[in-house]
Amino acid sequence: MLVEVSLHPSDVNEVVREVIAVEGLVTDTQVADLVTQSCPTSDYRGKKVLLVIPDGTRTAPIGLMFRELFAQLGQTTAALDVLVALGTHPPMTEEAICGRLEITLEQRRTQYAKVRFFNHEWDNPTALRPLGIISAEEIRQLSGGLFAMDVPVSINARIFDYDEVMIVGPVFPHEVVGMSGGNKYLFPGIGGPDLLNFFHWLGAVVTNVAIIGNPQTPVRAVVDRAGGMVNVPKKCFALVAKGTGAVGIFVGTPEAAWARAAALSAKHHIVWKDRSYETILSCASPMYDELWVGAKAMYKLEPVLADGGELIIYAPHLREVSVVHGQFIREVGYHCRDYFLKQWDRFKHLPWGTLAHCTHVFGGGTYENGVETPRAKVTLATGIPEAVCREINLGYRDFRGIRLHEYANREAEGVLLVPKAGEQLYKRRS
Repeated sequence: MLVEVSLHPSDVNEVVREVIAVEGLVTDTQVADLVTQSCPTSDYRGKKVLLVIPDGTRTAPIGLMFRELFAQLGQTTAALDVLVALGTHPPMTEEAICGRLEITLEQRRTQYAKVRFFNHEWDNPTALRPLGIISAEEIRQLSGGLFAMDVPVSINARIFDYDEVMIVGPVFPHEVVGMSGGNKYLFPGIGGPDLLNFFHWLGAVVTNVAIIGNPQTPVRAVVDRAGGMVNVPKKCFALVAKGTGAVGIFVGTPEAAWARAAALSAKHHIVWKDRSYETILSCASPMYDELWVGAKAMYKLEPVLADGGELIIYAPHLREVSVVHGQFIREVGYHCRDYFLKQWDRFKHLPWGTLAHCTHVFGGGTYENGVETPRAKVTLATGIPEAVCREINLGYRDFRGIRLHEYANREAEGVLLVPKAGEQLYKRRS
């Protein structure tokens, strides 16, 4: 038997259904069984359901989940629609959403014709609905005293047209929140800019190395607090992906399903090393089409990058810093956290989420007496021109001069090659 299906109470009132592969991957049949158990048709007759899914920058069997949910509920519900949790990423085309769902355009026009596709619009105030404010005192408690400020919370207004919001997405180690998934698909996935900017900067102040791979972080506490403000019924399918399949799927509340998935993700998505590396060639996956997301090739390797070392993001396909945020990034450049904190009056008017990204890509460092000293060097070997790399304060290498085989099998020398970087986290055992 390849999987175990069981019911587990997460606390007194919450139950999580799960399927976990004992070996290999969860099969299509087992996914279908889990969906049948979790979504009885009698509970959904005549109801409107909104699936919240990731965009193309996350690996997971979203197509399989969509097909099984549609097979179970498509003829029962009054509506079964899809909202892409873009955060601040660029909107997806109809064709791209079909690709994310692993359906053809012909299937879209026929079998799935009644399913409506929506992109989140984080920067369109008319598309958002205010939920309230997390008070300064709550923020002080949730952030461990790092901040004390009122934070407005808003979310995509479309969710209030539905009887249930169903989150379908993977859980991975994450540079801002610790472990992605769960309520993170609501905030920032389909949330407004105020909370988004705040908690990204909170994560940057704590630092990527301190947060990434840790399930309980100040940022997660803020995200879950905001999730509790959403009064539409919610169900979460939290996926632990491996390749194009899954080794585990957990169904329950966004908090409970996420917690169990995060524990399994830590077993599959964290690679432990005995040493740090002076040179890391981190090959960003082709699914990252701009540095804004391709920088995960840095985030996931920073914990094993030696002081004074160099991490090279190798991505010949990557030609854009950021379609949405590029203007601000080119204005300020990539710098360490203290560069911004010690000159806060210069930068506090800029989007805090963008500043957070700038610190995460640059990595650790110091800023003393007007001099910035990076802990290590980050170099781009991408399609981004050398002049732009210099402008944004990152190193440049011509990708055409890099031979991947020259970096392979040299870990004993302090050289690490990561062929598909961005989702597995590398950490040092000590």
